Amino acid sequence: MFADDYHFELLKNEAEELVLHELEFQLEGQGPEICRCDECVMDIAAMALNTVKPMYRYSLMGRLYANQVMNEQHYADSVRKAVAHAIEKVSSNPGH
Repeated sequence: MFADDYHFELLKNEAEELVLHELEFQLEGQGPEICRCDECVMDIAAMALNTVKPMYRYSLMGRLYANQVMNEQHYADSVRKAVAHAIEKVSSNPGH
């Protein structure tokens, strides 16, 4: 099988870590009206990740490049906005 011949499990989306960190930060600042059940939080994370530009890497050089791009202010702003929008969207229409 194709996937058995390569190390696809080593691919990492650096944006995922940023989105999850930002999600945790924003949820801490929200009141109890925002549902924190597994389904809602996972929906929020998925929605935000589908909005943010992915930053996949495999190697150390890829990590260095991803870190450089992620440290740019417009990327941080896009993560912040994507998470805020996802929280608002899921909160107004929860999947449960």
